[in-house]
Amino acid sequence: MSFVEVTRGDSPVVLGLPHTGTGLPSECLAELNETGRAIADTDWHIHKLYADLLNNPSSVRTTVHRYVIDVNRDPSGQSLYPGQNTTGLCPLTDFDGVPIYLDGQAPGAAEIERRRIAYHAPYHAALAAELQRVKAIHGFAVLYDCHSIRSYIPFLFDGTLPDFNIGTNTGMTCDPTLETAVANLCHSAKGYTTTANGRFKGGWTTRHYGQPAQGIHAIQMELAQSTYMIERDPWTYVSEIADRTRTHLKTILETLSDWRPQ
Repeated sequence: MSFVEVTRGDSPVVLGLPHTGTGLPSECLAELNETGRAIADTDWHIHKLYADLLNNPSSVRTTVHRYVIDVNRDPSGQSLYPGQNTTGLCPLTDFDGVPIYLDGQAPGAAEIERRRIAYHAPYHAALAAELQRVKAIHGFAVLYDCHSIRSYIPFLFDGTLPDFNIGTNTGMTCDPTLETAVANLCHSAKGYTTTANGRFKGGWTTRHYGQPAQGIHAIQMELAQSTYMIERDPWTYVSEIADRTRTHLKTILETLSDWRPQ
């Protein structure tokens, strides 16, 4: 059974969708407690939010939930944000710091390695292959990693998160003109707030693939979920809010697609 969905397009833009999956394989489901089974920390509806905004982009999505293994984390287990609260390769808590496993059922090293091979490695094999395919067509590729998160999570960050959170690992993962273009569009979006390389600087995916000198540019967009949905169970998508946000996302994606290296 494949846990990776790949759509191949001819745009220079490749959409990464690492956290929209809700799948919990039976052997993992049996180990989770009630909090874990609620899968609250999903990037709810993100594939719907971005659907049909750009003509013929590629996309790579995993259907497995991040509680099984987080494909946007370093496979070595190294923290993306040393010294700050975060969740790891195989999270043990939710975003509020609450344990997600039954007592004594958290995965050990052997189980984490099994999950890495079964779910993490295939996602990145597919993503790497798609980026190289697109690069062969255009001479470059732009990875746009699609994320969202609740706008208020005291365990992870202070205060309320801005609406648009751009991550380029402080400018290292893409051509500076790309970051500037996206930042300018977000700043000009009336009624929205934005920041670049604030609490979210780009996950492992952005940092790993973003190699501008090699023709691969990567940028992460972490959206506050309040920009398109209700941030509590049952996590309802609100079209009248989402459609306004989609207008700005469409402009961002079209700008990335039209960009060419100088």
